[in-house]
Amino acid sequence: MINRKGERNMNKFREMYLAKRMTPAEVALFVKSGDVCASPTGLEMPTAICEAIGQRARNGELTGVVHHQTLCVENAPFLHYEELKGKYDYVSWFTGAVGRKGIQEGHYTYVPNNYSTIPSYWRDVKPKLDVFYAEVSPMDDHGFFSCAMAGAEVVAMREKAKVILLDVNDKMPRVLGNNQIHISQVTALCESSRPLSILPNAPLTDIDKKIGQMIADEVVNGATLQLGIGGIPNAVGVLLKDKKDLGIHTEMFTDSMVDLIECGAVTNMKKPINVGKTVATLAWGTQKMYDFMNDNPAFEMHPVDYTNNPYIIGQHDNFVSVNACIEIDLFGQVCSESIGTKHFSGSGGQVDYVRGANLSKGGKGFIAMTSTTKGGTISKIKPTLTPGSIVTTTKNEVDFLVTENNIVRLKGQTASDRAKMIISLADPQFQEELKFEAKKMNLII
Repeated sequence: MINRKGERNMNKFREMYLAKRMTPAEVALFVKSGDVCASPTGLEMPTAICEAIGQRARNGELTGVVHHQTLCVENAPFLHYEELKGKYDYVSWFTGAVGRKGIQEGHYTYVPNNYSTIPSYWRDVKPKLDVFYAEVSPMDDHGFFSCAMAGAEVVAMREKAKVILLDVNDKMPRVLGNNQIHISQVTALCESSRPLSILPNAPLTDIDKKIGQMIADEVVNGATLQLGIGGIPNAVGVLLKDKKDLGIHTEMFTDSMVDLIECGAVTNMKKPINVGKTVATLAWGTQKMYDFMNDNPAFEMHPVDYTNNPYIIGQHDNFVSVNACIEIDLFGQVCSESIGTKHFSGSGGQVDYVRGANLSKGGKGFIAMTSTTKGGTISKIKPTLTPGSIVTTTKNEVDFLVTENNIVRLKGQTASDRAKMIISLADPQFQEELKFEAKKMNLII
């Protein structure tokens, strides 16, 4: 039952909402030339507002506007460097398929970072944030909007920004957690009805399943999980359905995690914190996953400086982290973000979770990849990393490495033994050459 005070508050919030509601074109007028703008990770980019800002830039009304975002997943005007460069530009904090080409060709740039540190950059390092804009769920009875698909940078950006603009999408689920914006904090808003971007579940390959099974065999009942993006982490999720009392404290929430919850393998009851709740900082998947998250009290979206904080992660006994990489060398250095000098993605949360798993009692951090590329003609195990490759996870922090050929644990091993173990991960056709190179470097004794 709603009392009169509650009803008055609801009416007050509704009046505030109506007073701030405008068209996307009107909302875009709050952006000025030279403004620094930012939206949260992934699906939180406010498409309608960005399109309206882009149109103003095309019309010659704006110049020097910059959009900051982690993992842009959809086409947007600031990606159209051929017509808007210098007017509405893009700075990436983690790069996916969308936007990668523009960075590789030098049309825009990126910020090197570990995902957990991004909120602190906005709070303490970046001199200003003029506009924070986001795509959100409809307002609830208490005046709150949910940044449903990312808690990541929401709080830090909300606190820093001079102007807050919202695109209220009636297709956006309402997701609970520390990812909320109140109507009293909002400068202006518009409304839309746009289906969310879908990340389809790609069929798992035999190699994905083989690697996934090796990792799944290392997971004990009661473990807490972080699974990265891609075929191998998804395979791990599929292959854990016979486990009991698993927990989820993850960066990205995925469809395979929904399946683990629904089959009863995940209960979150053995976690020392956020007991009974699945915790994530971003989500991208299918409509089934979005429906699962909607108004679910057992799911919470939190800022990335909480979910990816190694000290928070390390409080979970038997924590399991699973991430992918591009290349490994015989020292145990891992590259997960570039192909030589060519930018590919970013560090993301890999280092955060490797460190967190290392701090966990019984924790295990897995970095996995297929052993070859280009149809089996090129080894991804190298004597030394390809010149120009970025070291994402250092040799001192790597725990488990996995390919379809083997699973090895480097922690505590000598450099010589590590090199031998890493060579065992390579395709047999490349192992003799790798041994020869290791001996030349005096790695194998």
